[in-house]
Amino acid sequence: MVTEFVLLGLSQAREAQLFLFFLFLLFYSLILPGNILIIVTIQSDPRLSSPMYFFLANLAFLDICYCSVTPPKMLSDFFYNSNTISYRGCMAQLFFLHWLGGTEVFLLLGMAIDRYVAICHPLHYASLVSIPICGAMVVVFWCLGFVHSIIQVALIIPLPFCGPNKLDNFFCDITQIVKLACTNTYDLEFFMFVNSGLSALISFTLLIISYVVLLFKVRMGSTEGKSKAASTCITHIIIVVVMFGPAIFMYCRPFQDSPLDKLVAIFHSTVFPLLNPMIYTLRNKEIKHAMWRLLGKRWPADWPGSV
Repeated sequence: MVTEFVLLGLSQAREAQLFLFFLFLLFYSLILPGNILIIVTIQSDPRLSSPMYFFLANLAFLDICYCSVTPPKMLSDFFYNSNTISYRGCMAQLFFLHWLGGTEVFLLLGMAIDRYVAICHPLHYASLVSIPICGAMVVVFWCLGFVHSIIQVALIIPLPFCGPNKLDNFFCDITQIVKLACTNTYDLEFFMFVNSGLSALISFTLLIISYVVLLFKVRMGSTEGKSKAASTCITHIIIVVVMFGPAIFMYCRPFQDSPLDKLVAIFHSTVFPLLNPMIYTLRNKEIKHAMWRLLGKRWPADWPGSV
């Protein structure tokens, strides 16, 4: 039985590994503190106490957790020129990736519901979408993500791994693990496709349709607050595309290899999650003002978006 897996990684050349190590370390050193600052700013500023910012703080926290699953192991492998992971470590990666990823999908759905109520039922927004209700929704999202992930792991653990143990990637995921099993996995692959790929595609389609409908509603509504509502919807669309695009590419193909698999995986698991809250923040003047207040600085008149 296989006790460890060999991760072929992004490159076997030592020079390339060191370059990638310093590149991703620099990225984390710049972006990770920014996400932490978003959470601290929202929690400390009473002006940002609306459900929309509550969801954004949870999105930033989720993305920080998501980017703490595979990148630390990847950076360690680059630096120490190591390329193995234990069977238990592989299953742990798979579990946490799908738990956090599934939770984020449900959180994005919750953010879409929040915007729908705010735009279509503004007079009832305060009673329908309060912080306690949003907190309960987030707990439910975490539970649903856990159920999604535990199903994946429960189906993979019984598989026999008796020979091949090389994964042509830098982390463990179902698309690679299932192929190494010493048994016929056609039915399992189809179920994984439905559970991950098809569900991601359906969620993406519903989210895009809902935001497009909301944009038309905003366009046809009164001028008061129209620009801010439209900007928020467009920002959510960008985040949805950035989040779901790579996931659909990875899981909507029934376990077929592609030359772009590693590139898409690195953006999906490392780069895009940390950028999601930053994209939202850079398009929101209220959060930028609050950050400057938190840092004790005066808002510069020439800062982009200050007018």
